[in-house]
Amino acid sequence: MRVGAKAGTAHAPSTLQGLTESVDPSNVPIVHLTPKSLVLDLLSTAPQRAMRVGALLAAGELFGISANNVRVTLARLRAVGMVDQDERGLYRLAAGAEPVGKQVTTWRDVEERVRPWDGGWIGVHTAAVQRSERRAHRHGDRALRFLGFERFDAGLHLRPDNLVGGVETVRQHLHELGLDRKAMVFRISDLDPHADQRARRLWDTAALRSGYRTSLAALTKSARRLAALPSDEALVESFVLGGRVIRQLVLDPLLPEPLIPADERRALVEAMCRYDRAGRARWAAFLTHAVAEPTAVRARRVPSTRTKQGVAA
Repeated sequence: MRVGAKAGTAHAPSTLQGLTESVDPSNVPIVHLTPKSLVLDLLSTAPQRAMRVGALLAAGELFGISANNVRVTLARLRAVGMVDQDERGLYRLAAGAEPVGKQVTTWRDVEERVRPWDGGWIGVHTAAVQRSERRAHRHGDRALRFLGFERFDAGLHLRPDNLVGGVETVRQHLHELGLDRKAMVFRISDLDPHADQRARRLWDTAALRSGYRTSLAALTKSARRLAALPSDEALVESFVLGGRVIRQLVLDPLLPEPLIPADERRALVEAMCRYDRAGRARWAAFLTHAVAEPTAVRARRVPSTRTKQGVAA
């Protein structure tokens, strides 16, 4: 599941569409639940990527968000082209939100996206994109963040060339995510030794590894306690913590060895897959029941967990 938060000193945007602005080098995002984030995150994870309005309203109730607030949010998201409603009344992500939605679903397969590293780099040169083109820069920055690039010099971002498909696949993916086509994407094979060492230090690998261990411990602890929690509290906790970890994995730069040990990331992915299966089963049962049950009968509240913006590690 998706929405979550973590105590910290900075605040990231509340939706998956904006999650790349997190400043935490461990990639553990700082996110606060809003009606917009709830709707977009549920639609990103729903079967067939579509939901009935009754299910969205029920989820809103679970988090203390009124039915009117959810309906207003849906109308606004439709107006800006982020959500569509089909002829059956189902809501789904619109085409404008699909590139990010597609990226979010890749977290389970991150280890299949990497290959052994030969020491080469992929560079993106953005000097041709004018600073006055704010939308292009915003989308370009988001694309670079999603694919783990870091700024090496003014107008030049790098990442290791260890993703399956190499520079051609990375270039295509960056364009799909919004990188302006005026930016050049290319392979670098022969950085001088000093520049190569600089490039290897662009990522805070200690923070990344700490984030893996912290999230793995939080998932393990939460998985043990969910069965003993009241149903609504278990739903909220799985949504909050699961969302936090999924964001972390979506933003992971997928660094190769020897820059970072892959085993810690792999262990976190495996734990999150188990946690996600259990969380999805709970949420599927809840949403099926919620759609069938009249709203007046369903007046549920979660006085403690609804206001928790995180789950203790």
